[in-house]
Amino acid sequence: MELSIIGKDRTLEIQLKGELDHHGAKGLLTQMDMAIERYVPRVLTMDFGGVTFMDSSGIAVVLRGWQRMRELGGQMHLTHVAAQPRKVFEAAGVGRMMTINAGEETDYAAH
Repeated sequence: MELSIIGKDRTLEIQLKGELDHHGAKGLLTQMDMAIERYVPRVLTMDFGGVTFMDSSGIAVVLRGWQRMRELGGQMHLTHVAAQPRKVFEAAGVGRMMTINAGEETDYAAH
């Protein structure tokens, strides 16, 4: 799992690339926590455009980010989520907690 972290003006974007499974989730959780501590964002966006596979470990990563953003009074959004990870998220009810967007457009007002 590769990731890029972009922080600016109390927003944080984490771009993911590769397979998000139990092997990559631990390192991703650590890096995400460090980035949240550094940037103290009001909005966290996780870009799943480069994710080729995701198992239930991805749910743990997203829920950790969501929990941290709630603690900060912020919001979390998922963008460019392909069909396979979207099914995993929807089965777990993640869509009730945050915006899950498959395309280029992101409607941050939804949550």
